Amino acid sequence: ASVHEELSASLSLAWKLCLLFYLIMYVCYCRNLKLDYLDLYLIHWPVSSKPGKYKFPIEEDDFLPMDYEAVWSEMEECKRLGLAKCIGVSNFSCKKLQHILSIATILPSVNQVEMSPVWQQRKLKELCKSKGIVLTAYSVLGSRGAFWGTPKIMESDVLKEIADAKGKTVAQVSMRWAYEEGVSMVVKSFTKERLEENLKIFDWSLTEEEMQRISTEIAQCRIVGGEVYISKKGPIKSLDEMWDGEI
Repeated sequence: ASVHEELSASLSLAWKLCLLFYLIMYVCYCRNLKLDYLDLYLIHWPVSSKPGKYKFPIEEDDFLPMDYEAVWSEMEECKRLGLAKCIGVSNFSCKKLQHILSIATILPSVNQVEMSPVWQQRKLKELCKSKGIVLTAYSVLGSRGAFWGTPKIMESDVLKEIADAKGKTVAQVSMRWAYEEGVSMVVKSFTKERLEENLKIFDWSLTEEEMQRISTEIAQCRIVGGEVYISKKGPIKSLDEMWDGEI
């Protein structure tokens, strides 16, 4: 059976100035993926580097201004050629997403961003909803194992109180909240038990009062700032410029 019959194959790549056509052809046919198309292809961050110079973290001298028009045009070409069923963006602010919308002939299907009870993305969620764009949430549980992670979600008193009252875990409450917000989410675990636990969020619901508590009683704080893409020598020199004031 095709891998696409078993799972959705998606890929998010950081951008460099090169022909996307050749890049995605390589990705699709490379030994590891063995695919002739992707279900979803995303621009990972709104940043660019010099051709052939991309590595993580990007060297300060290698940053280039993002050519949104050229990049999105190539993304659209991938969809037209059947190399990607859907195309989208990731870590795009409202302003940057609106810029893509202003130049696009094929609208992005997805904007994948940080979203959790401690960073609820109200403005961006409404924009995506109004344009028919799926908002996909990452770091719903705080990404504690990552270098940017935070314990603020798993240690939230509000979430703990709701979890105790419902006989659920804080992780389940956080994921159920995202589900009831109407977004998709990216959540991972390294244990079978937690994977099974993550799936047990669909046969119960949060009350209106509990949703209101999460909305109003939890202090908001962005976890993922993208500091590694900020440089005095590059086009993005501050967090404010990265997120266009949405911090």
